[in-house]
Amino acid sequence: MSSNARAKVRLFVEQPLGAVQPVPLTREQAHYLFGVMRMGVGDSVALFNGQDGEWQAEVAEAGKRGGTLVCREQSQPQVMPPDIWLMFAPIKKARTDFIVEKAVEMGVRRVMPVHTAHTNSERIRQDRLQAHAVEAAEQCGGVFVPEVVELIKLDRVLGSWDTGRRIAFCDEALAGETGRLPDAPGPWAILIGPEGGFSEHERKRLRGMACASPISLGPRILRADTAAVAALTLWQSTLGDWA
Repeated sequence: MSSNARAKVRLFVEQPLGAVQPVPLTREQAHYLFGVMRMGVGDSVALFNGQDGEWQAEVAEAGKRGGTLVCREQSQPQVMPPDIWLMFAPIKKARTDFIVEKAVEMGVRRVMPVHTAHTNSERIRQDRLQAHAVEAAEQCGGVFVPEVVELIKLDRVLGSWDTGRRIAFCDEALAGETGRLPDAPGPWAILIGPEGGFSEHERKRLRGMACASPISLGPRILRADTAAVAALTLWQSTLGDWA
């Protein structure tokens, strides 16, 4: 297969990838490739597993309930995103999906839904959000899929926080005021509050942590999903791999 014949379909797999490595397909993957996309033996598929980069593979066996792909050549090396986590209070389903999708596209290492005092959504489907992260990576050409963890209370997260990781908490109370992101390299986490904002207890606790820095996202109060994109853009352009 020529290196110019780049596959149009990308698929995340959990198997190791390497030259002439066979990759068996699950029933769901086989249905997608052969039933939905109408692919057949000899067609090209781009594979990635978050560890071995992207590989151009060829359909060797195609069936209704399974199949096999064979890796031919590596098309992208494995590149890890910067060590940035995104913590956010879940909101409505579609907007939470948007936050996860954009976090993947913008290069986040871990996605952490947190329950705050004013969080409206009491539950999430971690498995569904993780699958959404996989789909986002497949579509945007990335070779890394961040872990989406289970919903956890913010107080519990902060109680066991590793102070070697700085926190940029986006405080809506600073709208229109100064509150810049410190130019401090190293591991970071961005914290986006809920639609109702942080409680005074949460704000006081965060301001009392030496590793936490309150930041402003400009003169206007942003929706939570917009704030996540704005904060990630600010961090990536200042301290991340956009700088």
